[in-house]
Amino acid sequence: MEPLPVGANFKRAKMLWEIGLDVAGDYSLPYGGNRDICITVGSGGQADFRPSLKLASGSAIMAHDVVKGTPNGGIDMAFVNPSALLTQAYRGVGLFAKPLPVRIVCSYPSWDRFCMVVHPRTGLKSIADIKARKYPLTVSVREDPTHSTLVLIEQLFNHYGFSLKEFVGWGGELVVTGPPTGPKRMDRIKDGTVDAVMDEAIRGWFGVALGAGYELLDFTADGLDAMAKLGWRRATIKPGDYANVKRNYDCIDFSGWPIYCRESLDEKVVIDVCEALVARDKEIPWTEKDYTGIRQIFGESAQTPIDVPLHTGVEKFLRDRNP
Repeated sequence: MEPLPVGANFKRAKMLWEIGLDVAGDYSLPYGGNRDICITVGSGGQADFRPSLKLASGSAIMAHDVVKGTPNGGIDMAFVNPSALLTQAYRGVGLFAKPLPVRIVCSYPSWDRFCMVVHPRTGLKSIADIKARKYPLTVSVREDPTHSTLVLIEQLFNHYGFSLKEFVGWGGELVVTGPPTGPKRMDRIKDGTVDAVMDEAIRGWFGVALGAGYELLDFTADGLDAMAKLGWRRATIKPGDYANVKRNYDCIDFSGWPIYCRESLDEKVVIDVCEALVARDKEIPWTEKDYTGIRQIFGESAQTPIDVPLHTGVEKFLRDRNP
């Protein structure tokens, strides 16, 4: 497959894609603003545009639109980060009041962990301590109110008997940052003016924070068990995995970006997408340290945890094509 398919219409489509990327990627836009992109393939030669495939990237609650489907104003497939939030939709827990008939098409390999560090001046050792002392913690988190890390933090706090709203009510402060290694966070880590950090994308900030004197804030065993019931896998970071890690640290797996669809989506549509993934393998911006080959995206690995069934179209594709 050529990087750009032959034909003037595809040149125009590529131009539209670049426009969309620039508009949605404007750094002045706040998270939660118009930053999501939806791609629709179909026929525009009729009275109304007739979509044959509609794909989007956005928050986990987009699963409701995926289940609704395009004939009813929804979409066919969506990207979600991380995989645990799709597990919640499948199980009907956490963000979802009832199980949704979702199925995985593939998973973009992305290895990550959700970790917490705290400044030793607080004397805090775990989230349970925050509640017990009602500590007015200043904690660095993402600025997007719908960000998956804030979903996890809320679910963690709820397990220990309080909410983000209550946390702020007793004097806690959320110090927000856009990028996980942006100056709003890293400058405050270096000068020690933030009490704690709770986030994923740990390759950028975690070792730096520990090197600046911050300590590991522990998850309790019951907290990890409760999160596992919600779909968050338990993980362990060991000495040597990151700079300044001196002991085993049990935390939460934040890996995998599944593309998923509804169970009832036509197998041919799903197989076409699988074929496209193989054909465009060299054009997809894989994360170099995480991607090991095209077969990886269709199965379980450390970078692609899968706790939701594959769509039957994917299973048929793997049997027939064996990529």
